[in-house]
Amino acid sequence: MARQKKTASRKTKKKKQTGLGMLRVFLFLCALGLILLSGAFFYGYQTLHRPMPHAVEMTIDVPKGSSLSRVLLDLKQRGLIKHALPARLYARYEGKTAIYAGEYLLEPGITQLEFLRKLNLGQVTQYRVTLVEGWTFALALEAIRGAEKIVVSPETESVEAAVRAMQLPAPNPEGWLFPDTYVYKSGTQDSDIVRQAFQRMKKVLAEEWQGRAERLPYGSPEEALTMASIVERETGVPSERGEIAGVFVRRLKRGMRLQTDPTVIYGMGERYRGNITYRDLRESTPYNTYVIKGLPPTPIALPGREAIHAALNPKEGESLYFVARGDGSHKFSATLAEHNRAVREYQLKRREDYRSSPAPDKK
Repeated sequence: MARQKKTASRKTKKKKQTGLGMLRVFLFLCALGLILLSGAFFYGYQTLHRPMPHAVEMTIDVPKGSSLSRVLLDLKQRGLIKHALPARLYARYEGKTAIYAGEYLLEPGITQLEFLRKLNLGQVTQYRVTLVEGWTFALALEAIRGAEKIVVSPETESVEAAVRAMQLPAPNPEGWLFPDTYVYKSGTQDSDIVRQAFQRMKKVLAEEWQGRAERLPYGSPEEALTMASIVERETGVPSERGEIAGVFVRRLKRGMRLQTDPTVIYGMGERYRGNITYRDLRESTPYNTYVIKGLPPTPIALPGREAIHAALNPKEGESLYFVARGDGSHKFSATLAEHNRAVREYQLKRREDYRSSPAPDKK
């Protein structure tokens, strides 16, 4: 009996020792796991916050449909990161695996975490193209098609194609692109910029039309746009826009011809070589306002908001004529006699430094 008790005691003691041994192993494994996990976390943290190893600016192109894993693999293949796993795990944990296509700039010193944020927010590299007041549609289209990273599309291969892309009701798109600076990303089609500039012009014209003065000689916003384009081309000093518009509006109301050189130049097209002759002024074209009465059939250039505003809110006064002084400004006259004296003073006796537009800023 005593022997049986002694044997049972030994078995119990052995079980306790085995249990303690397993507990020690378990605790050891837990500690080891914590150490490894802490090490992995620390390594991942360092990896995400460590600057990428490039010393100059680089661009990364993310095609449409790309996944974060695909982008990270591309970075690894280019030697910009050693391991993609930390970034993938971080993105999944934060729920930020969605990315935007486009071209991204990698500045020297940028970290994986900063790049991930760019991808999540779609902070792609942006480009700009500027359309200038007074340009023709052809010049504007040329600037758009030649802008950096723009994709040329069949929709703008000709004026007719551009008209269809813009969904214009008229065959001539002249004047219907709003002059401004447009921001876009790499791969944008030229037709997208054309449509954006067209929609902007429609919006601005509608806004200015709503605030127009009373008793204007325009039958539609389109006619006001035509007048604005003439004001834009005639104006050398911005502060004179309203007064120039006032002259033209008063002439229209009195049935007088506008007699403005920019319309003659536009009607001449590629024949214009910098000078207008007496024969050019007498030539019958739809745009020669020395011959036709009223406005030409379409705008002759891209007018800015200020020119549109001036055409719809002309300055009141008595002047019916103006002549360039030679410094970009004009001399305004109410009678033909006054105008002829101004012509003799500023045109027939031109100074050596005469110019029809303001002198460039010396700065």
